[in-house]
Amino acid sequence: MPITLSQNGRITTTVLVEQYFRKDDCKNMSKQADKTSESTDSQTDSQALTAKPYDPHEVEERWLDSWEKSEYFHGDPQSSKDPYSIVIPPPNVTDILHLGHALNNAIQDILIRKHRMSGYEANWFPGADHAGIATQVMVEKKLHKEGKTRRELGRKKFLELTRGWADTNKEKILGQLRRIGCSCDWQRTAFTLDESRSLAVREAFVRLYDKGLIYRGNRIVNWCPSCQTSLSDDEVEHIDKSGSLWYIHYKIAGVEEYLTVATTRPETMLGDTALAVNPSDPRFSKYVGKSAILPLLDREIPIVADEYVDAEFGTGVVKITPAHDPNDFEVGKRHELPSINVLTHDGHINENGGRFKGLDRYEARKQIIAELEKRHQLEKTEDHALNVGTCYRCHTVVEPYLSDQWFVKMGPLAKPALEAFHEKKLRFHPEYWGKTYLHWMDNIRDWCISRQLWWGHRIPIFYCDDCSEVSASVDVLSACPKCDSTNIRQEEDVLDTWFSSWLWPMTTMGWPAKTPELEFFYPTKVLVTGSEIIFLWVARMVMAGYEFQGELPFNDVYIHGTVRDDKGVKMSKSLGNGIDPLEVIEQYGADSLRVSMILATPDGQDPWLSKNSFELGRNFINKIFQSSRFLQMRTPEGFSCDVSSAPAKAGLALPDRWILSKLQSAIENIEKSFNSFRLSAALKELYDFAWNDFCSWYIELIKPDTQNTPIQEQSLRVAYYALDSILRLMHPFAPFFSEELSTRLRDAGITKTGDRQTLSFGPWPKTDSSLTDDTAEASLNSIKAVVDGVRSLRAEMNVPPGKTCDLYVKVSDESYGKTLEEYHSYFRSLVKVENLTVGPAVKKPPLSASVVVTGAEIFVPLEGLIDVEKERSRLEKELDKLKGLLDRLRRKLANADFLKNAPDTIVALEKTKQSDLEDRIAKLDSNLEQLTGW
Repeated sequence: MPITLSQNGRITTTVLVEQYFRKDDCKNMSKQADKTSESTDSQTDSQALTAKPYDPHEVEERWLDSWEKSEYFHGDPQSSKDPYSIVIPPPNVTDILHLGHALNNAIQDILIRKHRMSGYEANWFPGADHAGIATQVMVEKKLHKEGKTRRELGRKKFLELTRGWADTNKEKILGQLRRIGCSCDWQRTAFTLDESRSLAVREAFVRLYDKGLIYRGNRIVNWCPSCQTSLSDDEVEHIDKSGSLWYIHYKIAGVEEYLTVATTRPETMLGDTALAVNPSDPRFSKYVGKSAILPLLDREIPIVADEYVDAEFGTGVVKITPAHDPNDFEVGKRHELPSINVLTHDGHINENGGRFKGLDRYEARKQIIAELEKRHQLEKTEDHALNVGTCYRCHTVVEPYLSDQWFVKMGPLAKPALEAFHEKKLRFHPEYWGKTYLHWMDNIRDWCISRQLWWGHRIPIFYCDDCSEVSASVDVLSACPKCDSTNIRQEEDVLDTWFSSWLWPMTTMGWPAKTPELEFFYPTKVLVTGSEIIFLWVARMVMAGYEFQGELPFNDVYIHGTVRDDKGVKMSKSLGNGIDPLEVIEQYGADSLRVSMILATPDGQDPWLSKNSFELGRNFINKIFQSSRFLQMRTPEGFSCDVSSAPAKAGLALPDRWILSKLQSAIENIEKSFNSFRLSAALKELYDFAWNDFCSWYIELIKPDTQNTPIQEQSLRVAYYALDSILRLMHPFAPFFSEELSTRLRDAGITKTGDRQTLSFGPWPKTDSSLTDDTAEASLNSIKAVVDGVRSLRAEMNVPPGKTCDLYVKVSDESYGKTLEEYHSYFRSLVKVENLTVGPAVKKPPLSASVVVTGAEIFVPLEGLIDVEKERSRLEKELDKLKGLLDRLRRKLANADFLKNAPDTIVALEKTKQSDLEDRIAKLDSNLEQLTGW
């Protein structure tokens, strides 16, 4: 759901935002951004208001270079610290950076930076994936434009060309990740097809082969006629499509009878080797054991009985095509039926298709239907909804295809991976994604790992053409290990890309060698990924971890949402609704990109983003920047304070004690959110504290009334300590800005940070219970409630900002009244109160506007502040306008056609508009009533 922004960048709440945050959170977030009319706009001097906003561009590039040259991100496996490691989900070399990458990697960077600051030896292992099918398809397309084919080039030259293309793209996308601020250990960058990873893949294959867990079998696979390779079940994307159901007559041999068969793929009938009926179906029992004549080819095929047949579906008779349907393949094995493949690798009819040989599968379908009609063997055609499997890369409709392929037996590997989940050693965040993992693992099937490609890890199997020995070897064999013949050849197929990816947590650290990195940083701590590859990658890595290392590769799996546009549609290149993160960085900076995405991504849900969503992060960063500038302008020359420890609490004023106490709550809540992988909640806690408590309230409270007068030194010490804490809490989310501002303050001599020269190593803020002050918080909450009430009245009654007013507060609690009287000076500075009257006996003065807040009733006399008649007229006109809008909206929502045809989100939005209008009308009625009779 989108976070929408008004033209000035302030957050506005809609029904969609309220699905993001709790309703109260939305209101609070909106309030703190909108209070600037009389609060945050007044906190800065005219010099600050005209100051340039923070410019991220020069800053970010400079810090990227500085961090890398300093090797801050190169973890030491000999460290005495506790390890904390993450492996990057390797982006495909075919990719360009999109918002999904940006979100995924921002989350990882936040986690790694936070733990680096918390004292861990943190290391983030980067790399890229060779993306077998996708890369080969793209390079072949490039060759096609040049009038060439890979076979004309030959395998060696094609692989050299592809390697060069992949290396160029790899450096490009890794460079883009640097732009986001990823604090990866770039010195340990891995590639799934480099020599180290290739050795690991061969080692894993041979180990599994020697254990009998890898085998070659003639099985039905998913075949892409365009890529001309097999696909695993997980690489097939299913789409709903309109199709047809053709009813075809199959004549019974020797008699003038026929059985009707319904099919959605009539071209495969050329490979039929039987008809089947349910053994319990009395309609067809007399035909079992007899034969039918295959239409068009006139081949005699048996009629068999099998429990697989659903007597209630179609006609109750099914055609059995063992070479082109996985269920038919099983039926064929039970009844010892031949398997006749009628398709070539590129989706044309082969020599088994009779006169249809050479036709494309869909052209063959047309001609077969026409011929059946001509022979009066097509009974009827019906529309039929289909769920069609397509190639996940080129989106061609895949064919079930009988082929010799290599498989991994997954059952034995799945057992420890399932136990880890049930024993809660493996945890998903949010927790409900564990059900998806469990579903896949409970229904696991053998994994087809061979691909008919050139780009990839060539299968380390060697065939001897003299003695027929089949050998698996990590090293390239020059002679047969059985007969010493040199007449041997290596398997032509390559391994599924995921076969290298499932080893990634180990191979990035040098496995199978026992490297210092593997000994220290493995297992990793957390995996950050999307839900679509929970089985494709997450589950397989868990299985590989247990198989090859005897332990989980990670304990926690953080699943983030899918990035969507502001209409809720998944962003994609084909739809043209994507947002280029590099363009966002150019316009707003990397920190703004990161902060906006995390704030806009409710934990575990999908973020809805538009181009102006990134103003949210920009405005937050600029708010801190301008507040810092204001503090510096009100800091006397020569002032310096040590921010490495908290100021002494003794003798501090109420606002100082309050902000320090609020800081402890913020630190505690942020830490809890991090520990439960609720990063959006952690950042929102920081946003609330920094924007609302620190910028909008605290700085206002400590600001002297007269312009250019310095702030009292004790408050400055607290302010800079709190600001330093904000920057440290902010660093994982906005590393460039926080490092830059912290360094500027230190270099200017305003802050002293002890031995700290960078925020990269923290220290991460910790709570100090001695600074928690419930009394200070209660006192200031009382003041804030009255200030908010007065601001509300002034705004609603259209009181000019420059005019002072009197304030009457009726309280029932005497201590409440004493607090207000003790700190009455704050009302003068914050809401321009001239005279304050407080007590339990206070009565409403004549010509006053009133509002009730917790524990008090507030009255503001309006005589002399506004033109009553003019204000009454304004309110009446506004009321008439809003009532007209409400009337039209009610008629719209009473329209049955609108409710029936409009999307649910639009109806919900209109109902929210109605509720908002009703609230505004009620408020204006109340205000008008207070003016009545004057």
